[in-house]
Amino acid sequence: MVLERIEMERDRKCLLNMLKQYGESDMYPFHMPGHKRQEINDECVGGFPNPYGIDITEVYGFDNLHHAEGILKDSMMQAAEIYRADHTYYLVNGSTCGILSAVCGCVRNGGKILMARNCHKASYHGLILNRLMPVYLYPEFLEKFGINGGVFPEDVKKALESDREIEAVFLVSPTYEGIVSDIGSIAEIVHEYGIPLIVDEAHGAHFPFSDGREFPESALYQGADVVIQSLHKTLPSFTQTAVLHIKGNLADRVKIEQYLGMFQSSSPSYIFMAAMERCIFYMDGAGKELLKRYGKRMRLFFEHTKTYQALKVLDKRIISEDSVYDWDQSKIVVSVKGINGVDGEWLSDRLREKYHLEMEMCAPDYVIAMTSFLDREEGFVRLQNALTEIDDQLSGEAVYVKTPSFKFPGAKMAISPAVAMDSRGKEMPLSESEGMISREFLYLYPPGIPLLVPGEVITKEILSAVFRYKTSGFSVQGLSDHSLSTIITVAKQ
Repeated sequence: MVLERIEMERDRKCLLNMLKQYGESDMYPFHMPGHKRQEINDECVGGFPNPYGIDITEVYGFDNLHHAEGILKDSMMQAAEIYRADHTYYLVNGSTCGILSAVCGCVRNGGKILMARNCHKASYHGLILNRLMPVYLYPEFLEKFGINGGVFPEDVKKALESDREIEAVFLVSPTYEGIVSDIGSIAEIVHEYGIPLIVDEAHGAHFPFSDGREFPESALYQGADVVIQSLHKTLPSFTQTAVLHIKGNLADRVKIEQYLGMFQSSSPSYIFMAAMERCIFYMDGAGKELLKRYGKRMRLFFEHTKTYQALKVLDKRIISEDSVYDWDQSKIVVSVKGINGVDGEWLSDRLREKYHLEMEMCAPDYVIAMTSFLDREEGFVRLQNALTEIDDQLSGEAVYVKTPSFKFPGAKMAISPAVAMDSRGKEMPLSESEGMISREFLYLYPPGIPLLVPGEVITKEILSAVFRYKTSGFSVQGLSDHSLSTIITVAKQ
């Protein structure tokens, strides 16, 4: 009886059972992956087969991703033609390995890179691995919503004029919240200095298949030299699938390929690669029309949310902000900023527990619902009705206060991230670490943008934000001490 009870307990808690239960529940997924737990109607293939039946290794006739000469080479060449790129590479380790390869491949070991401070943590890992010295660009902060805006082209120009040792520029566009920078103007400036522009377009994998009216134009067509996109975020492909594109001759293709060989698994999944190929071919055909209809559906959604009194929903009016060149309407950003006693965690919990709607992420002041063209009408109706009901409730009882927003401080970088990581560490209480140099990362996840990077000085502002997030129940990660009680700092020599 004891053994039977143990077996039952194990079965009930195992990951596969939990995944099946979630998939069979009425919880609606306003989160990635973009397939939204649905199969695409691909008449050419007739449905994705049982994964066990097609899971192979590099057997005769199926090529090798790390030395592609046959079917995989042809597949990636066809993908490059579809994207109008010079080279396109399948990434089985997600955008992370693409970012690492681009950063390390475009800047010599120990060199300098100009990068936006709101980049994903993977780019900072690239700094550490190749001992790069970053020069940071701080995006504009949009106080009304408590989010980062875009990067000003003039800030890029000023930074490049000030430091001629910079070897590449790295930006994220769109941001998690859908904010798009003026990549075209930035690319022109960067190319004047003869260096490449790398764009983390992980959240904009659908851009290349739009006509430019419903969704922003891809950085790939605005002059960027290297563009990384996560297929799984907004398109019908499996989690962990992504692509890297190269255009022109400013980026060192050979070095990027070498680093791809280092950062990708030596046993790449043929299931992933087949899914990527299928996704790209589908988007080049039937997917384009579905994307157009989806864009029109999103416009209807945002027309309705304009009437809200308490909740603030990001929409195309954000483009009027100085640094916001364009905006991706696939992201539904709902802000509760200024409503006393209400935060993003409260809204996320309410949507999950009462309405069975799972958001992509919650931040202190807002939640994000990630959508794709495979979202069902039922999902949009449920979300719209839920937000309307919540807005009606808050409009009648909400008390508005001025609340502080956390934006990235002009953090002082005392030493490079790599030097900090190599330094002798000293563990100390986080609450007593002001003025010390951090040897660890601190970030909210999602989205994974560091609040603190190794080598930066720990400030009172950062500590206040961390304790505020911790108290509110947000996921603050990066420290080896998961309780957030202590931090490892750079020991004084």
